[in-house]
Amino acid sequence: MNKSIKLSSFLILFLLLSTYNPTYKFKVKNSIFIIKDIKIENNKILNTKNILDELESLKGQSLFFLDSKIIKSAIKQFDFVSSFEVKKIYPGTIKIKIFEKKPVAVYVDKENKFYVSEKGDLIKYLEHENYKNLPMLFGKMNNFNQFFKDLKNINFPINSIKSFQYFEIGRWDIVLNNEKIIKLPKENYLNILENFLLINDDKNFDNYKIFDYRIKDQLILN
Repeated sequence: MNKSIKLSSFLILFLLLSTYNPTYKFKVKNSIFIIKDIKIENNKILNTKNILDELESLKGQSLFFLDSKIIKSAIKQFDFVSSFEVKKIYPGTIKIKIFEKKPVAVYVDKENKFYVSEKGDLIKYLEHENYKNLPMLFGKMNNFNQFFKDLKNINFPINSIKSFQYFEIGRWDIVLNNEKIIKLPKENYLNILENFLLINDDKNFDNYKIFDYRIKDQLILN
């Protein structure tokens, strides 16, 4: 009886091994819910076709076994992408929602231009109607991210700024659209900017173009 059981077990094992196809599982895996369509949404600056071209290799793969690393690798090539969400729509569609970075300035580095995002990221420059009036940023980007946050925190009118200029000694100049220039000291510039906002609408200061706060406790007008 024992011999019969052992023989049967051996025959079953032999049949399994002799008929095993290592690619069979792979073929089944990749024939379930084939990706036929990729939809891109929420992108305002990035070109949809360019994104789809990078994701073309996903078509024909299994939606069920989709590898998100492939999407991440393709999407991260676009500087404007902050993050994205992927939604699987069975039987064969992927929907990718793009969240783009928001430029707040145009950084000029010699002959090159870059957008600067709210978080201080450099983004490859491309002309777009939405960002044609952004302020220019000259000099090094030292602490620009924090400086910009400070301006927002005191409700400084960002849309009134024409350009920022950073100086090596660690201070900023702000040039407004009306050509007024605010020269700030290296430290304690928040109180100074709040002071400027108080006098900016005063007609007694209309004829002055330079508001120089570099000397402590002094305002020199020109």
